[in-house]
Amino acid sequence: MRKRKNEELERLDVDQFKKTEKIPVCIILDNIRSLNNIGSVFRTSDAFLIEKIYLCGITARPPHKDIHKTALGATESVDWEYVEDVMHLLPRLAQNGYMNLAIEQAEGSQMIHGFFPKKTGKYALVFGNEVKGVQQQVVDECDSVLEIPQFGTKHSLNIAVSVGVVVWDFWSKLQK
Repeated sequence: MRKRKNEELERLDVDQFKKTEKIPVCIILDNIRSLNNIGSVFRTSDAFLIEKIYLCGITARPPHKDIHKTALGATESVDWEYVEDVMHLLPRLAQNGYMNLAIEQAEGSQMIHGFFPKKTGKYALVFGNEVKGVQQQVVDECDSVLEIPQFGTKHSLNIAVSVGVVVWDFWSKLQK
């Protein structure tokens, strides 16, 4: 096997990306502290054609050098919007037909591998603070809670890893 060169990967340019049909998924980052995590989420969102990222609360916004360091230009391709209070955003998304899903460990949560998004559905995935997770009031406002199963000693995954796991799961199920 030979490793392919970047020019052989046939990636979209920013204009082509903007015109390409996206999967019906939005990412909501609520009170994310790490600029590197934010940049990583932009990059993952670009890779899997995420419709939009909403940055809420203390979550930093582009342009910022530390976001750019991990996003590698994805802040230019992926649509994003800052909304100060996530509690104002969730009803707006619901009114526009989105199913609001908190990604959290909660009583009555559904394991991600047992959730099957409908191709005709629209989904907003809420990811919370690196230490405190998704706020309880946000969990209460969501339609459901999805959980990533974990089997080791740690209680959580890094936010950028969590987004990658969940987005890949949605992408692969929506492609079938």
